[in-house]
Amino acid sequence: MVSIVIDRTGTHARTDHDHRHQHAPARSSDPVILPPVSVNGVPISRKEIAAETQNFPAVNPGAAWHAATRALVIRHLLLEEARRLGIVAEPQADADGRIETDEDSLLRLLLEREVQTPKADEETLRRFYENNRKRFLTPPLFEADHILIAGRREDVAAFAQARERAASLAAVLMRQPERFADLARDCSDCPSREVGGSLGQISIGDTTPEFETALSGLAEGEISGPVETRYGVHLIRLARKIEGSLLPFEAVKSRIASYLEEHVRRQATAQYISLLIGRADIRGIVLDGAATPLVQ
Repeated sequence: MVSIVIDRTGTHARTDHDHRHQHAPARSSDPVILPPVSVNGVPISRKEIAAETQNFPAVNPGAAWHAATRALVIRHLLLEEARRLGIVAEPQADADGRIETDEDSLLRLLLEREVQTPKADEETLRRFYENNRKRFLTPPLFEADHILIAGRREDVAAFAQARERAASLAAVLMRQPERFADLARDCSDCPSREVGGSLGQISIGDTTPEFETALSGLAEGEISGPVETRYGVHLIRLARKIEGSLLPFEAVKSRIASYLEEHVRRQATAQYISLLIGRADIRGIVLDGAATPLVQ
């Protein structure tokens, strides 16, 4: 476990003797020295940073400390800038009736005022649509049948029996694929046995990942080998695949506009924060910043 030590003095005590010796390489249990942090002369306390680290799970305490400190530094810069500009908090309620804090209100109002996000015009929206047509395809539909031999993985003996029974049925179907519906009625543990194993039309996300992967790899009329899922072992037949179709531009126009607006807003906000960092006197942590405006 890595322990965190805050360097309060910034200096190290000298020993009363002077001799050369080799130091062992740092171990994972060696302490991590974390310097005091301040923004434009205002300290950010160790208590604040420690409390903030709970919002930033990380592989080690040093990474959590850096992420939490960065977040607190940025928040401090934004609040400082909001107050410098004379912005007055106007808390709003969300859809659940929760009122934002004065500080959150200041952050929102600052970014609304200072970060400009132009809306994409019709030409930009259409260009995005044409360049990303795959994003606007409806998911394919599958007309499929299956035979389920039920069994839970945690019951090792029962699942082994399910595997054996499914393998036996698969061997029969290799010789006589036309018997699929009859075998489903006689052997399947799924209620679909009443209709010869038919699942009707299903789409992506309607079944387990293993079932979906096997189904997607079948040609029409093809029968899979045994497919194991959390429900047991399946034999799957693809009756028909209906490919997805392209949604018309007008149906997705507003979705594209929202996506592009959010993308531009995030980029512009990051640039604005970078500018504030570049102007600030930040001690104890190194953050990338810009010395000149990036948002025009």
